[in-house]
Amino acid sequence: MFGALLRHYRERAGLSQEGLGLKIGFSKSQVAMVERGQRPPKGNFTERADAVLGTHGALTVAAGKLTFSHLASWFEPFADEERTARARHEYETHVVPGLLQTEAHARVVFSGACPSLDDDQIEGRIASRLARQSMLTRKPVPDISFVLELGTLTRPIGGRKVHREQLEHILDIGALRHVHMQVMPPQRETHGGLSGPFVLLETEDRRRLAYLEVQTSSFLVREQPHLGTLFDRYGILRAQALSPEESRQLIEQMAKEL
Repeated sequence: MFGALLRHYRERAGLSQEGLGLKIGFSKSQVAMVERGQRPPKGNFTERADAVLGTHGALTVAAGKLTFSHLASWFEPFADEERTARARHEYETHVVPGLLQTEAHARVVFSGACPSLDDDQIEGRIASRLARQSMLTRKPVPDISFVLELGTLTRPIGGRKVHREQLEHILDIGALRHVHMQVMPPQRETHGGLSGPFVLLETEDRRRLAYLEVQTSSFLVREQPHLGTLFDRYGILRAQALSPEESRQLIEQMAKEL
């Protein structure tokens, strides 16, 4: 809405994005990203735009109420449900889940994103990811569990130091009474999760949801029978994985060897 307001005043003044950028000391691309809602106004952007466009402070007032999410657009619907969920369960095959990532690990992940992100986007994505982790400690505490393939823990993202700190962080999270951490042993000859990773939620009002993601595509599952199948599948995965105690011993050994 802030971007739409800025575009309205700019067009009313007869200025192009490039023209406004020249007058307020910002590039055309920066003006365009603010108008599209992809970047918040930084520095004195708003004050200068108010003065050039003659808005009598309207943009400054609007900017004061502006909230901006750096979450990927396809992830927003799920994040909205996650904030108040009473239970969350995740099966992951190849990457440490965002709720478990350290800041250093997340920085490496976002720095290697394709297409590439600029510095502001990287910092914004990191901040949003760390903010989501408040779910782990909020009250009332939700019921949280993870089933992780061993490969998510052995891949040395960021190098030895970052990897060791990441494993130690997972151990700290796993020590919380309401969090259950399990590792899937790679030598299993039967496996309930060969179709890939997924996340399950039980909302505050007891609705059940599932979230699936591949590359930059994702969707929420809200309807039966597919929803029930995923919950059943997660139960099988928990039965096939190492126990939380065995999983902790394994992760502790991995961290010790780094």
